[in-house]
Amino acid sequence: MTVFDEKRQELEQHEFMMGRERGRLAVALDMLTDSLILVGQHGVYCASTRNPSKPALDLQAVLGGMEGAKELIKSVMEEIRKKREEGEGKKG
Repeated sequence: MTVFDEKRQELEQHEFMMGRERGRLAVALDMLTDSLILVGQHGVYCASTRNPSKPALDLQAVLGGMEGAKELIKSVMEEIRKKREEGEGKKG
């Protein structure tokens, strides 16, 4: 089963509201957020031996990469929105 099958309802809803590209990015962002929550919960049980108030180093790397991916997705969504608004402004 592909992500398009698993997330069909969410994809249809977001694509309808935001357009195909932004809708798919929104679903990807939601999936990353859900994954960050799960990894964060796991980090509570896998604390760093050097600093028990932080997750283990491998989890810190995963969390950092996922947060970075979220930032990139958000920036692309914003660029698409700006281009769409500029295009609508030229038409009117």
